[in-house]
Formats: sequence, structure tokens, C-alpha cells
Amino acid sequence: MNEELKAHIIDLLNKGTRLDGRGPLEYRKPVKVEYDVSKSAEGSAKVIIGETEMITGVKMAIETPYPDTPDKGNLMVGAELSPLANPEFESGPPSIEAIELARVVDRGIRESKAIDADKLCIEKGEKVWSVMIDLAPINDAGNLFDVASLSALAAVKNAKFPKLEDGAVNYLEKTKNTLPLTKEPISVTICKIGKHFIVDPSTEEEKIIDARLTVAVGEDGNLYALQKGGETPLTEEEILQMVDIAADKTKELRKAL
Repeated sequence: MNEELKAHIIDLLNKGTRLDGRGPLEYRKPVKVEYDVSKSAEGSAKVIIGETEMITGVKMAIETPYPDTPDKGNLMVGAELSPLANPEFESGPPSIEAIELARVVDRGIRESKAIDADKLCIEKGEKVWSVMIDLAPINDAGNLFDVASLSALAAVKNAKFPKLEDGAVNYLEKTKNTLPLTKEPISVTICKIGKHFIVDPSTEEEKIIDARLTVAVGEDGNLYALQKGGETPLTEEEILQMVDIAADKTKELRKAL
């Protein structure tokens, strides 16, 4: 079945179109960002690209720093892929797909040093702020990587520190202090099907891709992270082409912020 689907999709791409009528490098509409969608989180955002929807929340806590970074705050990213979003997802421990999604988002934020971890330190070696980003797809209609990246950045931008009272955190009252952001990385995933490159794959297209490359790019145009997926290897020339496409398309997604 997948081979027939792949042949049909490649035939369409040869004609410059896709199953839903889009061009190869065209995102679904709308691309929409909503802020502050959860009152219980320190920061939150909902992102919609086409029919794919995700809510991301940011929670903060005072914890012990990691031994190798005693003067820096902690960052953790988690993803929960529930059957509510896609009947192919299963309840229970994080799946390989959930782990990869969280790691790709984590890498873009961490490698770009988007959050100034030094400013999250309260007492060296003893107390730091931990920033926890939770990704929760509501509906998976394809391209969770890009939706997750955009929603994570939006939630981080929206986050405000809770109030500290006598060394204890009062989660019922937020301050006006935002997270110390230095950069705003956004990821775009380029998929290869046959000889063609596409962006924003649907669930049908995701089933038959040969390779994919998720590229995290800052607002300054700098490249911060790459994540390869799919079984087919990529040539150096193909990687450079995919990076160029991603850098261009991040400008389009950034407008939604």
C-alpha cells in the first residue's frame, strides 16, 4: 500500500504539486500562535499549522544544579504523544517517537543557548531554576517537529517567573520577570521523497519519506542544530540544499510569533 502511495505522491511531485494541492515548499494554512493558553503553567502557547495542533507549557522549579554545571540552570524537554492526538500513539511510557521529538526541540534550544543558563543560578552548587518544557499534541496531522519547535519557543517567550516568598515558590502569583532569552531558534524539517524536497509533510507523506533533516535556525540566520531521520543517506550537496531551504522557511514561521 505504501509503495502505491509513494508512487502516486512522486508522480504528483513530478508535476509540481502534492496530495492536498500545495507546492513542494508550501506550508499548510493557517500558521497560528496563541499565547498564555494555560493558567497553571508559567508560560504556555498553542500552535496550529494546518490541522496539526499542539499545546506547550513551561514550568519552573528551584532545584539542585547538575554536578558538571553548578552555576547554570537546568533545562528539560518532554513530549507526551497520546491516542487523543493520533490513534497510532499508545498510552504508557514515552515512545521512541516522543523521545526523539523532545530531544530535537531540546537540542535547538540548548545548542543555540537560547536561554541564558547563567542567569538561572540562585546559589552556585546549591540552588538554580529548572525550566521544564512539556509538549502535548492535540491533533497530529503531520509535521510535529516544526509545530513543537515553534510552540516551545512561543511558550518560553511567554513564561514569567513565579514569586519567591521566604525561599519558597508561590506558583499562584507570577512576577513580571521573563526568562532570559538570548536567541529565538526555530526548526524547519525538510523531507526527501524520491528526488524531491518538501516541507510540512502530512501524515500520509510522512509514511513514505526517504529521509528528513530538521534544521534549527536563529533569527540571525545562524545554524544551531541538525537532526537526520529516515533510512536513506543524504549527500553533502543535498544537506546544503536542505539547510538553505530551512533557513528561508524559518523566516515564514517566525512571522507567526
